[in-house]
Amino acid sequence: MTRPAGRLRGKASSSAERFTFAPEDRLPAVLAVIGSARKRLLLSLFRCDDFDILDALAAALQRGVEVEVLVTSRAKGWTKRLRELWGVLEGMGAKLYRSADPVVKYHAKYIVADDGPALVASLNFTRKCFTSTVDFLLTTRDPVVVSGLRRLFVADSRRPEPARAGRFGRRLIVGPEHARREFTRLLEQARRTIAIVDPKFTDPAILDLLKVKRKEGVAVTVLGREHVGGLAPHGKMLIVDGVVAVVGSMSLSALSLDFRREVAVIVRDRALVAEMQRVFERLAARTPAGRGKPVR
Repeated sequence: MTRPAGRLRGKASSSAERFTFAPEDRLPAVLAVIGSARKRLLLSLFRCDDFDILDALAAALQRGVEVEVLVTSRAKGWTKRLRELWGVLEGMGAKLYRSADPVVKYHAKYIVADDGPALVASLNFTRKCFTSTVDFLLTTRDPVVVSGLRRLFVADSRRPEPARAGRFGRRLIVGPEHARREFTRLLEQARRTIAIVDPKFTDPAILDLLKVKRKEGVAVTVLGREHVGGLAPHGKMLIVDGVVAVVGSMSLSALSLDFRREVAVIVRDRALVAEMQRVFERLAARTPAGRGKPVR
């Protein structure tokens, strides 16, 4: 089977972190985090149908790892498959927590193995997202991110409703509590460029802010619903001035910013942000028009 966009490479690492875009590198990155767990493995899942992931979780349990999984209670078109997934996870011995909040839909995608590494992703753990979509993930050993995700997992899994207050570290953006405020703050700080990958970008307030920034001379480019090099639109990424970036499950839509449990991570490492910028530029060049859509 031929990979749909093997030339769109994207993998960079610093001493503590790695950014991954290339489809062929995504599954290995996730499996590496799962395989590194020795005592405890925490997963926040929205969708999962990849047998390699399920086999890796079973192997972790067999070597004595305590596996805890926080799953959404609803996903469009997945009612039957969610029940099947719950059954598989419980059947192999994982401890399962179902998010049941009637308002806040659980959409976060992350993994924490022991005291690190942790992984924050825009992708679902599905065969489609491992091969055929525009998606991104960040693997990190930063104790600020690791401890923040662990606290968030405990808060969301041990309470009848998701945690409503508290911060989870300076690098994590947790929605809906802090999402709109943090994204607005980052965008307001832009002086030169704003680059966005987001097929669901529809929020009126954010769009108005981007129009203001453009009038101030900031170059704003958005990759939305375009297919890129055979890859379907799905993942979200923001880069401001080429010096700070955000990757995660969060979309710039009112639903995502205000009514969903979402998680994204802020990246300031120069090498990683530079690679993310290069990936963005390659994606923009591969759109049907040969460039991203400017905000007017």
